[in-house]
Amino acid sequence: MDRELSGKTALVTGASRGIGAATAIALAGQGASRLILHYNSYQEGLERVVASVQKAGARADIIQADLGCDSGMQTFLKALKAAGQDVDILINNAGSLVKRAKLSEFTSELFDRVMTLNVKSAWFAAQAVAPHMIERKSGTIVNVSSISARTGGGIGATVYAAAKAAVSALTKGLAKELAPHGIRVNAVSPGTVDNNFHVQFSTRRILDGVAAATPAGTLGTNEEVADTIVFLCSHAARYIHGQTIEINGGMFMV
Repeated sequence: MDRELSGKTALVTGASRGIGAATAIALAGQGASRLILHYNSYQEGLERVVASVQKAGARADIIQADLGCDSGMQTFLKALKAAGQDVDILINNAGSLVKRAKLSEFTSELFDRVMTLNVKSAWFAAQAVAPHMIERKSGTIVNVSSISARTGGGIGATVYAAAKAAVSALTKGLAKELAPHGIRVNAVSPGTVDNNFHVQFSTRRILDGVAAATPAGTLGTNEEVADTIVFLCSHAARYIHGQTIEINGGMFMV
């Protein structure tokens, strides 16, 4: 693509590690001139991403907020407004399982946090940046869903899976609404990626079993997902609207 995104401003939520960090760095590598990087608590990781983005020649602005609660959401939206909502590319990556919990263990508070972090944050981030995109008749939104949206997830991950299914549904609905304004909305749906998410919520034995069962024979990487996200932001994807791209080494076929 040869720095095709030159001059673009991109907002990446959950940018301090994992898929979000890899995506921010990849966007800068393709010429994005300004990265607005959201994170919650992993400041050390965010600082490494900022250094990589700046090395690629992009400006980095930082927003800290907890997108798992309404007060944090308002903090984020106010900071985004102050930073300038003239965003060309939105990557709604912030999300987490938060905690594995079975039906009998789930609390109302946990339910709300999972849904707010994974779904509500994506919706209101899109709402915040859409007016600028509509005015310019151009823009790209990429949401991060999950293979669990199609499978229901593992034990204790049902609400997370439901949240990611909602993300896929929002992607289609927003694509229909915004396509006439020149805005493309799509999503990526990673399978099992070998990153901090699974350090928290899986075991090495489980991950080795998933890799063995995957037709490609390996787990995914943050960079493989990031590359697909960058493709969806590129001119090569100009006629792709409302799609959720599965990135799982063939695991969804199994």
